[in-house]
Amino acid sequence: MAAQMLTQTQQSLSSAALPGTWKLGAGRAITLAPREDAILRVAHGALWVTFEGQYGNSPADSGDHFLTVGQQVTVQAGQRVVLEPMGATRSAPAYFNWEPLPALVAPPLRATSRWQMAVVQPLADLRLAALMGLGAAGRLVAGVFGLAGDVALGRDRTALAACAFNAQAKACRAHGAMS
Repeated sequence: MAAQMLTQTQQSLSSAALPGTWKLGAGRAITLAPREDAILRVAHGALWVTFEGQYGNSPADSGDHFLTVGQQVTVQAGQRVVLEPMGATRSAPAYFNWEPLPALVAPPLRATSRWQMAVVQPLADLRLAALMGLGAAGRLVAGVFGLAGDVALGRDRTALAACAFNAQAKACRAHGAMS
């Protein structure tokens, strides 16, 4: 049914249509359900606009609207709206513009207060520095104990490093490396 209405609306477009507008023929209706917010503006004639589903915050935002040339309404994404030409004789077509609204830009960041600059940011920096310092201290302690263990067991670190690259070396066989 919706496809049939769209086809009829497209067929009602004539070469005399206003540039940048859609023509809705007399006695026709169309239901729109946009994927993005848009502005519906009447370019010629008059439209009877009926919003379906969840309405706005006030009675003026819901139900039926009767728009004439130059008047507009905002249609939100997913909100269904039915358009019909309106007039004294109901035999005149209506022309309307459909203009998608640009996506909202993220709100600007709040201005940083003096308190944040003087106290909060330095505390965050010190916390990060403390965590990095604790990690470095832990690696240092592990390295010292590892080195002390090697010295206590009589292992030579350079010989062990050489074993990693030369399994045939005498020092590697002495420490149990495979030959």
